[in-house]
Amino acid sequence: MTTATVTGKGQITIPAQIRAALHVGTGDRVEFVEIEPGRYEFMAATRSLSELKGMFKKPSKSISIQDMNAAIAARGASAK
Repeated sequence: MTTATVTGKGQITIPAQIRAALHVGTGDRVEFVEIEPGRYEFMAATRSLSELKGMFKKPSKSISIQDMNAAIAARGASAK
């Protein structure tokens, strides 16, 4: 069994063996899922690209790169 210690700030260091098994690294997110009262499952919060399919509707109209660049420039200019 692998263990970790909780710091005074409520943080833990995930042991290297567990990080490798979950394929998680610096900056990756993890989830704690309650499977029953007082019992949690710890897992990498990653999804495959195929799981994301269908999450967003197709846009009603397409936008050109020039229109996108113009919108970005206008928003940047108004932020100053």
